Amino acid sequence: MGKTFNLEVLTPEHPFFEGKAESLTVTTTDGRYTFLANHAPIVMPVAVGSLVIKTEDGQNIEAFNSEGFLEYGRELVSVYVQACERPEDIDRIRAEEAKKRAEERLRQKQSMNEYTQNKMALARAMARLSMSSKYRRR
Repeated sequence: MGKTFNLEVLTPEHPFFEGKAESLTVTTTDGRYTFLANHAPIVMPVAVGSLVIKTEDGQNIEAFNSEGFLEYGRELVSVYVQACERPEDIDRIRAEEAKKRAEERLRQKQSMNEYTQNKMALARAMARLSMSSKYRRR
């Protein structure tokens, strides 16, 4: 067992994970980062994608995550995201429908704000489908 740190992954609805972790891999706006124990304090945006938590017992927990931010503090690492779901919890039909709606909205004339919102909705749907596909292949 390697060095660990206290980690919480929170959504507005519920905590996704609270406990000790050996590593956290997350997608940010600058790319994919892996954080280990004793990282320098940092705050950074989290992009739509997936995160992987390696727990203190060596288990890997992989999940879809939506946008948010990460705060690596001295005592605690906190990840705040709008949504975080394990692959087996993703409603594939709902994600497919969300993808179709977002694609249709992107084809319509819209304001820059609407365009940005629809691009994010499409990114979330695509990430959910990708994560769901990984789970189904196992």
